[in-house]
Amino acid sequence: MKSFLISDNRDTWVGMKLAGIDGILVRDRENALLAIKETIKNNEIGILILTERVVDMATEEVMELKLKLKTPLIIEIPDRRGTIRESDAITNYIRNSVGIRI
Repeated sequence: MKSFLISDNRDTWVGMKLAGIDGILVRDRENALLAIKETIKNNEIGILILTERVVDMATEEVMELKLKLKTPLIIEIPDRRGTIRESDAITNYIRNSVGIRI
């Protein structure tokens, strides 16, 4: 299985390319959604890597896919400038997806 990156940041895309991970650059919500839909159709992709800003472009759609799909595994990474998430992002993610307060 392969990994694939959808990034809004050229530096992140180049860095992942140097590490052997193919990907695509997107600049807006429409292109992000199109790239995500095309990528999840590819059975060779086992891990879909999205930058935080790409996730922000399509939050509801990405969360729905994370809950529905077994493959590809969808993960979110910061770009080269660091995270834009608050320190308790994982706690909020659990609370929003499961409904449990921890």
